Amino acid sequence: MALRHLMSPLDFSTGELDKLMDLANDIEKNPDKYAHVCAGKKIATLFYEPSTRTRLSFEAAMLNLGGSVLGFHSSDSSSAAKGESVSDTMRIVSCYADIAAMRHPKEGAPLVASMKSMIPVINAGDGGHQHPTQTLTDLLTIRSLKGHFEGLTIGLCGDLKFGRTVHSLINALSRYDNIRFVLISPEELRVPSYVREAMRAQNIPFEEVVKLDEETMKDLDILYMTRVQKERFFNEEDYLRMKDFYILDKEKMDLAPEKMLVLHPLPRVNEISVDVDNDPRAAYFKQAQYGVYIRMALILTLLGLEVK
Repeated sequence: MALRHLMSPLDFSTGELDKLMDLANDIEKNPDKYAHVCAGKKIATLFYEPSTRTRLSFEAAMLNLGGSVLGFHSSDSSSAAKGESVSDTMRIVSCYADIAAMRHPKEGAPLVASMKSMIPVINAGDGGHQHPTQTLTDLLTIRSLKGHFEGLTIGLCGDLKFGRTVHSLINALSRYDNIRFVLISPEELRVPSYVREAMRAQNIPFEEVVKLDEETMKDLDILYMTRVQKERFFNEEDYLRMKDFYILDKEKMDLAPEKMLVLHPLPRVNEISVDVDNDPRAAYFKQAQYGVYIRMALILTLLGLEVK
């Protein structure tokens, strides 16, 4: 099998994504069938940035498949602290593991690592650029709970400038028919111009609004909330001014459509009130569980392992 990496959700065709999601749904329904398929295989989790959900979900995915895990959880605990390049680190890790997941604060670092790797490399987030496995998680959640992508109106709310999950999701969903986006953000945190230009070039309908109110939400099938990311701001003053711009609470949910789903890549700070958690439309904790299933499916696919 030819060596293959995942750097962007666009690395997979829509047909390949359908197969990946079908596999994830089968894993969800039949976990015992997959419990030992990765016996003797190892995943290296190379996390140069802090992470809870992404790192632990990769580790849970491999353990659920009967494999094992090695790696590091911060650059301080790796040879990066001594100045080692990601290319050299990847060459070494290729000797120890069968597949790797890398998160790095610099855009393009996982791609550079993949060029020297002898094993599949998964981009687990690179700066404000891409977060493909979160996008795969989002796609699986939407398809599993809505049943389809075509014709959906997706509201994206919060930090649309630095939010790599937002950029990846727009790119992935734009390949499906009759998708419409509502981009909800303050002026300072609008989607980057290159993302808007790409949507225009593909004739993807979208509108940009500032308020999260009944008029904005009334036609939404999905409301995708994001946190304002303190680590992406250059100064504390700008962060403090932006962090409470949108708060989804019970009163706002009372204005929302009955079948609208609320997603969030997590972690949340205060942009979704805890009084929303028990609302049947709140799907963000289910979304985290779907993240394990899709990463299990991705590991199997990149390793070329099949279960009969």
